[in-house]
Amino acid sequence: MRRRIRGVIPALVCALAVACFTACNPGTDISEHPCPPAGTEHTYENFGEAFFATYCVECHGGPNGYSSRAFVTVQSIRDQRDRVFLNSAADNTYMPPGPDGPSEAERNMLADWLACGAP
Repeated sequence: MRRRIRGVIPALVCALAVACFTACNPGTDISEHPCPPAGTEHTYENFGEAFFATYCVECHGGPNGYSSRAFVTVQSIRDQRDRVFLNSAADNTYMPPGPDGPSEAERNMLADWLACGAP
């Protein structure tokens, strides 16, 4: 029993730290990043689908994911694009957690793609 409690405590501390960080640092909102004047060359087919498959659907993959938020269709991403932007695009690096997240260039491409309506 004590082992289980010891295993839970670090997870709770980590969750609390993430919650505090998020509340204290809301990040850049999608309204602060307009679609570039020339639009974007990125589409769901040539950018979004691979980006979300690589970085998001392991946890946000519907019934097989760990989260209640699923990003498995372009429409599900469009419906939640403000939240996705705030967590993962431009200088927002809250998601995905861990060291193997998208590069700065990929986050900027995501920002443009989302700001342009996720075509």
